[in-house]
Amino acid sequence: MNKVQFIKTEGGEELAVLPRAEYERLQAIAASEDAGTARIVRKTKAAIATGREVLLPKTIVDRLAAGQSPVRVLREWRNMTQTEISFRTNISQSHLSDIESGRRAGTSATLRKVADVLKVPLDLLVR
Repeated sequence: MNKVQFIKTEGGEELAVLPRAEYERLQAIAASEDAGTARIVRKTKAAIATGREVLLPKTIVDRLAAGQSPVRVLREWRNMTQTEISFRTNISQSHLSDIESGRRAGTSATLRKVADVLKVPLDLLVR
């Protein structure tokens, strides 16, 4: 264990004095964390740019977290009607309504079509 010495300046500020090896070890840890954070940011930006990730407003996230129908919430966020999604996916409007209301779960193929139209990852539509 390294010894850390605490000293107080004339102005009352407390300073920690530590051995150089400990200082360098802490710097290496900080640099590693910074590199890891930068890597995560790069990957996330690339995922957003390619459409594999989407940025959602907090109000939308709150509605999803509250258990509201993901298809309905995201459809409304995209300012689309059920009829428009029905037309673009070749899924009947009544089928889409049943999915939104929870009367039907929706197959993965159906939800994939809806996700594509809404430009969101499929996993956002699956509860």
